[in-house]
Formats: sequence, C-alpha cells, structure tokens
Amino acid sequence: MAARFLSFEGADGAGKSTQARRLAATLRAEGRDVVLTREPGGAPGAEEIRRLLVEGEPGRWSPVTETLLFFAARRDHVERTIRPALDRGAVVITDRFTDSTRAYQAASRPDGAEGAPAALIETLQREAIGLSPDLTLLFDIAPEAARSRSLARGGEEARFEGMGAAFQARLRAAFLALAAAEPARFAVIDADGTEDEVAGRVLAAVLPRLGA
Repeated sequence: MAARFLSFEGADGAGKSTQARRLAATLRAEGRDVVLTREPGGAPGAEEIRRLLVEGEPGRWSPVTETLLFFAARRDHVERTIRPALDRGAVVITDRFTDSTRAYQAASRPDGAEGAPAALIETLQREAIGLSPDLTLLFDIAPEAARSRSLARGGEEARFEGMGAAFQARLRAAFLALAAAEPARFAVIDADGTEDEVAGRVLAAVLPRLGA
C-alpha cells in the first residue's frame, strides 16, 4: 500500500524539521499535492496549545497533564488538517505525531516524576485519534549532538531541551524501542552527516513507499 501519511520523529536537534521541508519541496517539484505540518500545532487551536507545551520552565506540567494537552492539540490537528488532506489524496508530512508522546511523555523526568502511563497514551490514541502514519522516519543521532544543535538554535521553544542530557538519552532509547517494535512502519535514518547526505537517506527510504 502506498504511504501517504508520513511522520518525522526524533529528538529536537536531529534535523527532522529541515528534512521534512526538503522532502516536501522535492515531492511538490514532482507535481504532488503535499501538506507539510507539525506537532504540537498544525491547526489554529493546536497552535494555541503549542505555546503552553514548548515554552516555559521544564517542570511546568506533569507528564499526564502534558499528555492530555498534546492529545487535545492532536485531535484538532487531525480534524482540521490531516484528514481533510488525506481525503483529497494529498501526501501529508508531519513533524511529530503520537510516537513523540510515547517517547517524551512516557519518560521519567529529571525531578523524579514518573512518565505518563503507556495505557493512557494508547487509549487516547485509539479513542481520540484513530489514525497512524503509514511510514515513520526516525532521525537517530547521539543525544549530546542533538541537544547541542538544538540549544545553539536558540529561541523560546526549549522547554524539553532544558530537561538535561540524561532525559535526552532516555528519549533516544525510547524512540529506538518503538522502531524495533514496528519495523514495517519505521525507517531509522542516520541523522549524522551533511544536510544533503541525510536528505539522500530520506529519499531512499521514502520514494519506494510512495507509489505512483
């Protein structure tokens, strides 16, 4: 089956946002209808929620509260952006989706707080979302390199980077475990290298799955 709903996953600083933009531009140049979107966000209400999640102090929300906020944003995203695009036959590329919640919100925090229960995440995914990507590209890079890139970028959206190096290492392990559990859906992309080198790896993973 051709993949039309693609998600890009990985730690902040892995380069996934840059590669999502490049892939969207490449596919548009081929004449494809492409919707490039992101999470949290991708729809007006979801963008409002985004600011609550990615700005402020690291301990601003508990993992369970974060999970509920992410799924509220994701529901708006799916209703207003993703499903309408898929229904008209577009290729949808989203910078993050539920796998980010499975990694970030399920991880224990530097202050010792337990992550959100996996059962809660999967119940919300099933009951409130009911949609999964056809293909997920996981951008894998050493946590130290990803965090260094992300912090160098600056800006106000650095709440999760502020949780420290050990948290970033747990995220990498969580993402790789998700990929190992669903090898038919995931393609793990080596995110170390030049932008062009990584873009070549992305195309090699994506093009065979897109279909005509």
